[in-house]
Amino acid sequence: MAVTYCKISVAFAAFLTVEAIMTISKFAATLSGVMTAAFVAFAAQAEEVRVYNWSDYIDEEILKDFEKETGIKVVYDVFDSNEILETKLLAGKTGYDIVVPSHAFLSRQIKAGIFQKLDMAQLPNAKNIWKDVADRVARFDPGNEFSVNYMWGSTGLGYVKEKVAERIENPPTNSWSLVFDPKYAKKLQDCGIYWLDAPTEVMPAALAYLGKDGNSRSADDMKEAAALLEKVRPFVRKFHSSEYISALANGEICVAIGWSGDVLQARDRASEAKKGVTVEYSIPKEGTQMWFDQLAIPADAPNPKAAHKFINYLLEAKVIAKATNYVNYANGNLASQEFIDPEVLADTAIYPDAETVKNLFVVDTYAPKLQRVVTRAWTRLKTGQ
Repeated sequence: MAVTYCKISVAFAAFLTVEAIMTISKFAATLSGVMTAAFVAFAAQAEEVRVYNWSDYIDEEILKDFEKETGIKVVYDVFDSNEILETKLLAGKTGYDIVVPSHAFLSRQIKAGIFQKLDMAQLPNAKNIWKDVADRVARFDPGNEFSVNYMWGSTGLGYVKEKVAERIENPPTNSWSLVFDPKYAKKLQDCGIYWLDAPTEVMPAALAYLGKDGNSRSADDMKEAAALLEKVRPFVRKFHSSEYISALANGEICVAIGWSGDVLQARDRASEAKKGVTVEYSIPKEGTQMWFDQLAIPADAPNPKAAHKFINYLLEAKVIAKATNYVNYANGNLASQEFIDPEVLADTAIYPDAETVKNLFVVDTYAPKLQRVVTRAWTRLKTGQ
């Protein structure tokens, strides 16, 4: 059948004029071009970049704008603890192109070969990186070869002003004693205390409260911090690293150990709701941790080229400024400060002044032996076993 059809086609072609053949050829070429363009457009639309980031940590308009500008679809999933992210990374084949570990976890993950080096030739917007922040991160990512900063901030106290004042006269809201001293914690038990489900945040805070180095490498210091935490554990309602945002905003709890930007999000939500809930954030006078969340590309990322495009997009000054204005976290992009809301830039809870920075410390990655001590202590705190 196919042979007969071919013979008829050849015979028919013999009767065509040169002009007719040229017309048909042009039509075929045009049709081919249209089909090719359609295929390319489809391929571009089909391309995707898979991102795994912290919850409540980006303005979703940024994702939509990136898709419009590049044609690359963003598949965006969230987590709420470094431990969850690390478990996935160590298991391998996560399927993600970009992940956002915090500095201490990043350090040991780099040593484990989990990430690939960034190709700076694909990141022209790296010129906007804030050197002061990059220099601090280099302690965990030597040469800044594997990551760029997304956001940074501090760990402190978020509290509902009215509820705390009802229960404690002259409450020490500028001190870790609000949650680590049993005489205060007990008075706040009925309205609720939340702690981050993150031993690498809470244990260093306890160390600072005890007057010790928040970056201590001593197992004995860790055990002393754990003993302190066990005394106030009965007054803690929940361990969670994101639910405290809505709980504070709705006035459902009194106080939380939380991250600066999360608490400030709760503050803004409470203010907008106008229900008489005033949320405030405090950097305790004893000192607290400064942390950095870094954009990194897993070694087995399915689409590292798209990952570089996404990171470069976030390095645009106006783009990352939009993220900071939305999440209330400082970013490591100096050029972005021109586009950050003046109120945000002037807020020392977000961009600490020099005096406040003196009370901030950085926690290095725990060695495996010390990590086991911390993990066991934390498990015992949470489960009572």
